[in-house]
Amino acid sequence: MKVVVCGAAGQLGQAIVARFSPAHDVLALTRADLDLGRHEDVMRVVVRAKPDLLVNCAAYNLVDQAEDDVSAALEGNAFAVRSLARAAAASGAVLVHYSTDFVFDGETDRPYTEQDPPRPKSVYGQSKLLGEWFALDADGYVLRVESLFGGPKPRSSVDRIIEALVADKDARVFVDRVVSPSYVDDVAAATVALVDRRAAPGLYHCVNTGHATWHDLGVEIARLLDRPARLIPVRVAEVTMRASRPTYCALSNEKLARAGVAMPAWQDALRRYIARVPR
Repeated sequence: MKVVVCGAAGQLGQAIVARFSPAHDVLALTRADLDLGRHEDVMRVVVRAKPDLLVNCAAYNLVDQAEDDVSAALEGNAFAVRSLARAAAASGAVLVHYSTDFVFDGETDRPYTEQDPPRPKSVYGQSKLLGEWFALDADGYVLRVESLFGGPKPRSSVDRIIEALVADKDARVFVDRVVSPSYVDDVAAATVALVDRRAAPGLYHCVNTGHATWHDLGVEIARLLDRPARLIPVRVAEVTMRASRPTYCALSNEKLARAGVAMPAWQDALRRYIARVPR
């Protein structure tokens, strides 16, 4: 199978390339290779490559900056996806696109399902929702992920907690923001499984099983590192942020499980990630 991966330099993109490469012909495209904001270039490159699968890991993820740079958010998260959807249709490829929990308002007390109506509270969330619609119009897969961690370059909130605790420093963590973390290796494995199983296209929540506050995550990280849990509890309302964040944003992955793809628990994902990364 010929697989084209856009956004191949990011933490998820690298995991996707690594997961597909052993058994498939993978063309990994970074921003330097293809500007997704140029529709004609997207069409030319994708159609020429003739992929069976087109995976989009690229995104504009500057959540706060998006409030003042709406056009950049729309270009990266919506219009680029429209171009990829059209290129997938023109080349006969299946499109896989990744979205976010930020399409929800967070005003609930139980994990969101794919049936829950999205109500984004930020420009970033709105732009990602538009991208979902464009991708779904192409009859592809839209996989919502959240709180991504993993990859060769430590850059996530999980990594910031790890680095602080390893250095015997305090880590500020939310006690009232509930998430379902997503380990990039598990997201990549689930993507391959969905494609290999030829699961029904559509919207799936692709997160590790379970949910926790960031304080819960910090406690578990400290236990796995065998370090003191030097955690400073913080509430979302106490932190000034340009863009509004959903507070309760756990996602249910039961639909993914019904498709035959069971995601490991977030505790297991953390254990595997911490074990493989030298500290």
